[in-house]
Amino acid sequence: MTSRQDAAHDRHSRRIRFNAFAINGVGHQLPGIWRHPDDRSRDYRDLAHWTRLARLLEEGLFDGIFIADALGPYDVYGGSADAALRTAAKIPMNDPMMLVSAMAAVTENLGFGITASTSAEHPYTFARRMSTLDHLTRGRVGWNVVTGYLKSAARNLGESDQLSHDERYDRADEYLEVLYKLWEGSWEDDAVVLDAERDIFVDPAKVHPIGHDGTYFTVPGVHLSEPSPQRTPVIYQAGASERGVRFATENAEAIFVASPTLAQTSDQVSRIRAGLEAAGRGRDAARVYALLTIVVDQSDAAAAEKYRDIFSYASETGNLVLNSGWSGIDLSRQDLDAPLDPVATDAIQTTVSSLSGAADSDGRWTLRDSARFNATGGPVVVGSGDTVADALEHFMAETDVDGFNLAYALNPGTWEDVIEFLVPVLQGRGLYPRTAESGTLRSRMFGDGDLLPDSHRGAAFRRR
Repeated sequence: MTSRQDAAHDRHSRRIRFNAFAINGVGHQLPGIWRHPDDRSRDYRDLAHWTRLARLLEEGLFDGIFIADALGPYDVYGGSADAALRTAAKIPMNDPMMLVSAMAAVTENLGFGITASTSAEHPYTFARRMSTLDHLTRGRVGWNVVTGYLKSAARNLGESDQLSHDERYDRADEYLEVLYKLWEGSWEDDAVVLDAERDIFVDPAKVHPIGHDGTYFTVPGVHLSEPSPQRTPVIYQAGASERGVRFATENAEAIFVASPTLAQTSDQVSRIRAGLEAAGRGRDAARVYALLTIVVDQSDAAAAEKYRDIFSYASETGNLVLNSGWSGIDLSRQDLDAPLDPVATDAIQTTVSSLSGAADSDGRWTLRDSARFNATGGPVVVGSGDTVADALEHFMAETDVDGFNLAYALNPGTWEDVIEFLVPVLQGRGLYPRTAESGTLRSRMFGDGDLLPDSHRGAAFRRR
């Protein structure tokens, strides 16, 4: 029985996992917070900012850092990018991939999840870039597969608009097929022979053209990179629609969820687990991380005061800019104190469903409530280390998630506080590791090897 199968037997005693959630830019989920005197996200242009953060997260025994990205400005709100620029709502923002080599050089175990869109780059060149990073990090990279949702990104890449929601996933299916063929099937394990006497570095008989001729891509040749430690990087995904969940459960090994309530999170995780099983992979074949912001201090009172201070800097306009971009709905034209009726869009279905009249014990949320939730990185837990630890245990028991994708309120202060005030409590309860785990990102997450398991879709393209 593999570690992934074992997970089904110890759900109530399993460890809590943390990823840090960031962007190579200002503010991320909380526009306006860059104005706080203790926030350093405005230092995103300084490589030392990122290497310090990498060391911090490794010391805190995080699984990794997950770096989001988008290739267009958020210009739905008000019909232009002006409000996004004024509030630094995901602009300016730099390339996340450029950070990884430097962060890997100052760490031994930290993983790196990199967001890249299947709409933005040809799979042939992307395959080489990811293989290069997998080599340079000794197998510590993952790829967050996004299909693109911003019309501004499509226009700047020469298209009139994004493909429809479901067709983006159809194209992404073929994109992954090309990558699996390149990563898994092009080079045999022993293709690199290093025979100096015969002047043979690579045996060409063991390197194979993939001959792909599909609906969206034609890739006849061989992969340019020799096999990296993981071959295929760990696949991350965050699909929430029916089509998105099917894509995630067929491909992803880490799946992110973001829902307003525990009940909605539990329902989403149940659909994911069932989808993994339907795909023949097993219910625990992917780690499920819930989006969360934690504000923690020595006492509940100190944490509550910290929360009030931090969120007093949040920009409501910036939050609405992000939610307009995520949902595809111009919230400048909406009554913020009324619920939004369900609406079909080609943008992010998670955000649309959350904005469309989420409800809790106090009744149906208004747009202002929903937008505020979405722009704080999901639920916010505030309290002492013990209070937050109790909340996380309850969250996991109620929803069956494996861990948390921790957005920051302050960068890097939120993660520093988690490491100082929360991690020791979790370690005392036996819910968090005390020592570093070495190896590739995949082996650290699952404990059953560096390569894709045989049950994964990509393994079918492996040359036997």
